[in-house]
Amino acid sequence: MLSYFPKYFTSRSITLYFIILVVVSIMYIQYAMYWYWMLFGIVSVVGFFYFSNKLSVEWGNCSSKLFMKRLFGTAFIIRAIVAVFLYFFFEYMTGQPFMFGAADSIGYHNEAVWVANLISNNSFNVYLDYLGRSSGVSDAGYPFWLGIQYWVTGKSIIIARIIKALLGAYTCVLIYKLAARNFGESVGRMSAIFCMLMPNLIIYTGMHLKEIEMIFLTVAAVERTDFLLRADKLSIKNISIALLLVGSLFFFRTVLGAAALFAVFSALFLSSTKVINLNSRIAIVLVLLLCVSYFMGGRISSEVEEYWEGKDTNQQVRLEDRARKGNAFATYASAAVFAPMILTIPFPTMVETPNQETFRMLHGGVFVKNMMSFFAILALVLLILYWKWQKHVLLIVFLTSYLGILALSAFGHSERFHLLAVPFIMIFAAYGISQMNKKNIQYFNIWLVLMFVAIIAWTWFKLAGRG
Repeated sequence: MLSYFPKYFTSRSITLYFIILVVVSIMYIQYAMYWYWMLFGIVSVVGFFYFSNKLSVEWGNCSSKLFMKRLFGTAFIIRAIVAVFLYFFFEYMTGQPFMFGAADSIGYHNEAVWVANLISNNSFNVYLDYLGRSSGVSDAGYPFWLGIQYWVTGKSIIIARIIKALLGAYTCVLIYKLAARNFGESVGRMSAIFCMLMPNLIIYTGMHLKEIEMIFLTVAAVERTDFLLRADKLSIKNISIALLLVGSLFFFRTVLGAAALFAVFSALFLSSTKVINLNSRIAIVLVLLLCVSYFMGGRISSEVEEYWEGKDTNQQVRLEDRARKGNAFATYASAAVFAPMILTIPFPTMVETPNQETFRMLHGGVFVKNMMSFFAILALVLLILYWKWQKHVLLIVFLTSYLGILALSAFGHSERFHLLAVPFIMIFAAYGISQMNKKNIQYFNIWLVLMFVAIIAWTWFKLAGRG
């Protein structure tokens, strides 16, 4: 069983990235990326794979306490530096400290400023009335959280992003605890290091979007629920924390909360008796049923029902709209196309296409996910093949249900929506790496070829679809 990420895999992944970068730049030289996007990609890919190998070896034998201290400190420093850099990078590139095409970011910022002003003027009831009249709750959590920060910090954007860096760093610690509890110490450490170094989890710290907070709450909800299910004794405190964290997800993204709730019920009914005993199972089910019945017929329930009823038409309508506005081939990207590749997609944007600066900035992290998904797929196959899945139902069902929802939506190839699944993919990737041997190493070399072909084909698809 491997306890580190071998150089055999990391060096080949780095080499493949450079080969693809050169081939794409030569094949489509008139659309070659600007040098700074290439630099973003090189730093992302080389940084992730080089240090994943180096740190998984160097940090492998220290105490758990020292590991968590190093993990949190390093993760925070990396994220804080990137957040400050991107603040000035965006200011230089766009004239404001927000990302390219910052519609959502500016919307969240403006609403948060309004919330902060209302609190300062003792008029917070105006915001509560506004929420009461709004049609849904799935986007209410982040502006409210950001508004409180603005009220305390004097509407400081940079401090808000430093807070994201703190949350992102602690998310890595939670990943370590969750993965180690499920798969052992070495897998826990690799998972945490992968999340610490994952480029897009770092870059989003410098954006004014809700993803970092959502990822933190999601990982915390799954980690505390996993702790609750595996505990020898139940306590009101542990049950309450797990339920509050799962419930909070509905205020950031409705389908995320639904996926988490479905995963909890699945874990209660399908987990091995070695994971959760019968008495705990019955007690938690009863508490969950009481909570769910309380919200039945409410706005959260109505939102979930609305998403479910529109699942068959939402994807088609959105893809047709994308075809009109950009890529003529978008209508072919249905669930039947997304589903088989859902753990691996999206593929990186490595050419200059209109209004896709953010995609180019993130392309290195997307490539990293493409490569790491091989190990995650291997892990899921092995867990099912050797009947070990019953010990990890919560993780498996949450990941597959959330990705299944994405496959049925128009966001199946949206990097931003896939980001929520990345920490969990890293857990399974770490487990897959731990199971690598001479027999299955050949499949990784096949994967290298598949990724080369897929990314070249995706590049053609992007350009040809835009004429």
